[in-house]
Amino acid sequence: MKKQKRDLHQRAYVRGYRAGMAGRSKGLSETCHVTARPDWLAGWREGREDMWNGLTPVDGTYKAANFSQ
Repeated sequence: MKKQKRDLHQRAYVRGYRAGMAGRSKGLSETCHVTARPDWLAGWREGREDMWNGLTPVDGTYKAANFSQ
C-alpha cells in the first residue's frame, strides 16, 4: 500500500487546502475523521490565505503536495 493512502493527516491537510483554495466553507471539516480535523482546518486556513494572496489553484496544489509532518 502506498504511503499517501496510509497517512490520514496528510490527506486531510491536502483536502482542506484544496477546499480553502476553492473558497469552500470550513464547515466541510465535519465530514473529516475526528482525529484528522485539526489538519484539515490547518490546510483550509492556509489555502484561504494563499487564495487571498493571489496564488492560483495549480500553484497551490504543488504547494500542498509538498506538505510533510
